[in-house]
Amino acid sequence: MPIMIAPTAMQKMAHPEGEFATARAASAAGTIMTLSSWATSSVEEVASTGPGIRFFQLYVYKNRNVVAQLVRRAERAGFKAIALTVDTPRLGRRESDIRNRFALPPYLTLKNFEGLDLGKMEKTADSGLASYVAGQIDRSLSWKDVKWLQTITSLPILVKGVLTAEDTRLAIQAGIQGIIVSNHGARQLDYVPATISSLEEVVKAAQGRVPVFLDGGVRRGTDVFKALALGASGIFIGRPVVFSLAAEGEAGVRNVLKMLRDEFELTMALAGCCSVKEINRNYIQTEADMIRSISRL
Repeated sequence: MPIMIAPTAMQKMAHPEGEFATARAASAAGTIMTLSSWATSSVEEVASTGPGIRFFQLYVYKNRNVVAQLVRRAERAGFKAIALTVDTPRLGRRESDIRNRFALPPYLTLKNFEGLDLGKMEKTADSGLASYVAGQIDRSLSWKDVKWLQTITSLPILVKGVLTAEDTRLAIQAGIQGIIVSNHGARQLDYVPATISSLEEVVKAAQGRVPVFLDGGVRRGTDVFKALALGASGIFIGRPVVFSLAAEGEAGVRNVLKMLRDEFELTMALAGCCSVKEINRNYIQTEADMIRSISRL
């Protein structure tokens, strides 16, 4: 199924079972779950929920030993790929977090860091998350770090946060195995392009050398169809999972995955596509296509 689960942090703030429920729902749907570095359940705990294909989303910490430990634990827990987030050397200005003085509740921890003295996120005068990122995440992140990661793991490395042809080419030169077109839920930079608007540029630059995935903005099965028609190999959803998890736990996540799959299959049928391979660029018209058509008149 080309509908997969994006990494979303601190899921036990949405529901007591948090990442456990999401992992079970993904496994039942036969799809991939990506576990956030900042999950409220550890890689080992999520693996213990049963079989399933899982990716691990990674932030690069200033302390590279922390990063190496996380990657090795994900490998041992049976995770199949690393999704390296490359768009957050600094946290965007999240004004609601500042107003709310956002912090992780005292009864929860960032479980992957519990034994490393990095599991707590204390309340501050503004955003506890912003303070945590400023103190721990490496602002000097570069393509050299991808090369370093390749020396410590044999897992495929996907980069998450690419929006341009230039970065696509640099990522491929660095030897990555996949690209996730993402704007971090549009929470990093105001006025950033929608991922669906950037997708085709990235796909063209990749030239089929690596798979390209879309993250963000997917709310209906028709959105999945459009992404695949523009060249995506699959899509990742974040907010629909968290919202459904908050509403009904595991059953909610199962339901949202089923809804999207059913809508996607119906869209395929009404478009005359018998298989995913038949979905192509001819099935959609973008705003740019319409502008070009008008300019020819």
